Amino acid sequence: MEIIDLRSDTVTLPTSAMREAIYHAPLGDDVFGEDPTVNRLEEMAAELTGKEAALLVPSGTMANLVCALTHCARGEEVILGKRSHMFINEAGGVSALGGIHPHLIPNQPDGTMLLQEIEDAIRGDNLHYPRTRLICLENTHNQCYGSPLTAVYTGSVVALAKHRGLSTHLDGARIFNAAVALGVDVKELTRGIDSVSFCLSKGLAAPVGSMVCGSRAFIAEARRNRKVLGGGMRQVGVIAAAGIVALEEMVDRLAEDHANARRLAEGIAQIPGLSIDLARVQTNIIYFDLESDRLAADEFLSRLDKKGIKLLRTGSSRFRMVTHHGISSAEIDTVLTVLGAVIKRVAQLQS
Repeated sequence: MEIIDLRSDTVTLPTSAMREAIYHAPLGDDVFGEDPTVNRLEEMAAELTGKEAALLVPSGTMANLVCALTHCARGEEVILGKRSHMFINEAGGVSALGGIHPHLIPNQPDGTMLLQEIEDAIRGDNLHYPRTRLICLENTHNQCYGSPLTAVYTGSVVALAKHRGLSTHLDGARIFNAAVALGVDVKELTRGIDSVSFCLSKGLAAPVGSMVCGSRAFIAEARRNRKVLGGGMRQVGVIAAAGIVALEEMVDRLAEDHANARRLAEGIAQIPGLSIDLARVQTNIIYFDLESDRLAADEFLSRLDKKGIKLLRTGSSRFRMVTHHGISSAEIDTVLTVLGAVIKRVAQLQS
């Protein structure tokens, strides 16, 4: 049975070009700075994001943690969105491993945080309080329908941070999705940001790896923190080779994923018993709700799984789908057909 896996864009498989690049990659010891393939990838990442230097790490979670550790000392504070990936989905690493205190403020539906609420969250000089050191943004914002943050908004946060003497970090796991959706160069979305992380292993379809980008001094310290976390790897050009292909060949095609997500969302909107906010679908992530009182969420997932369709449950009756390389427009049609049939079948059985 054909499987259509929409749980995440992390399920992508490397392309033939990536596999070929992995096979032929020149290698060296990256901890000694001697892997030429890694060095090339890091130079590319720095150039694309408008930063001086970059660092390859195994995962997005490590990328964000390395950045937090580099910006903040133990007992200091980071301002985070309440729905941010760093707070919800990274195992509390900034607290558990960094001793860094998270100060949470609400995310708006579009993934932003209100500037006044950021301002209000910055601590004054008082021995009772942790020192505020860092403001973190997320672009695209996973839990807010994959919303892209604009360059204007990001620039406003950067200006606020600089005025208050703070650093900024951008969790840009899907920053290339944001750039494609907004029709801008990635540099526009990272301008002024002190550190940026992005994933090679999501929409860009590389098998593993994330990048940290920043100033040369920042990356030198981040490299030390990567080592502390066990991320110092050796002949890691076998990972970097796929990342190079990802950056060269997979960015522009993200528009296909966005188009497929839109078609999927518009189809879901036409199925009675399912609810979706079409206005919020801008990239490759959609959320929808099961409103039928005739079908439990677990049973809904089970029926879809039996038809070869996988999606992610994110709430009592909320589900997420993510389009990605390997999901065709024809498969989107199949998903919509199965969704409609499952809902209709339940209605028939209980009528």
